[in-house]
Parts: sequence; C-alpha cells; structure tokens
Amino acid sequence: MSKESPIACVMAALDEEQRRRRKELEERLGASVEEVRELADGYALRLPAESRMVTDAAEFVTYERLCCPFLDFEMKVEREGGPLWLRLTGRAGVKEFVRQEFGFNDIKK
Repeated sequence: MSKESPIACVMAALDEEQRRRRKELEERLGASVEEVRELADGYALRLPAESRMVTDAAEFVTYERLCCPFLDFEMKVEREGGPLWLRLTGRAGVKEFVRQEFGFNDIKK
C-alpha cells in the first residue's frame, strides 16, 4: 500500500511565480462559478465553457495538484456548447478540506 499525503496544502511545492499565478487563476475561476454541486466525495463547479475558461481551469489544476496532491480533479466540457464542470474530490476528509479552502461553508453537509 502506498503512503497517502496529508490533507493539507504544501505551498512550498510552488515557487513564488507559480503561487501568484495559481492565486490569480483561483480568483478568476471563483468569480466565474455558475453553480456548485455537492458530491459524496467533494464538489463540482459549473463554469462557462469559453475557451479561455477551459485553459484557465486546466492551468489551475496543474498548480493545484502540486500543492494538494491528495485531490482528484476531473474536467468535463459538455457537448453542444454546454458548460465546463470541474470536480474536486478525494478520500475521506478531502470534502471538508475543499469546503473550507474554497469557501463552500454555506453548503450544508
């Protein structure tokens, strides 16, 4: 069995420029969220499927997976001009971390 990383951000995994860019992307994505769906193991964020948003979400994941290696990410762009869904999920404890880290505290457990 492989050792699991703790459920905690490791911001030292990013250099200063990467941290700055990650924060910028987090703010841009956060401002664009159209819906948040609670899942059994995390959350799904509905975002506009504009080309820029798709590339921003993918870039955000490249940074976030370095500092939060315990998270699972899934991106789905629906057909026929449908929305972009970004899922943040994981093992026990990850959902509460995501709720706190991304400010989903108003969503009931």
